[in-house]
Amino acid sequence: MIAIKVKVKPNSRHSSIVQQADGSWHATVKAPPVDGKANNELIEIVAQQFCVSKSQVSIRLGSLGRMKLLHIES
Repeated sequence: MIAIKVKVKPNSRHSSIVQQADGSWHATVKAPPVDGKANNELIEIVAQQFCVSKSQVSIRLGSLGRMKLLHIES
């Protein structure tokens, strides 16, 4: 299992995820932070980045904030 810290910026023009120098990640998502849409899009782009299925990615902490702790099952 991998745990990563991600800072998320919703309502962006494009979706991407980039690793920062300190080891954390910065993600931008197109979806608004309404009804879990931004969280669902974040899970999709993290799954693509790490080449796993969406069901293997989960938000452990921070589901309502911008800073999140995600777990990725390998």
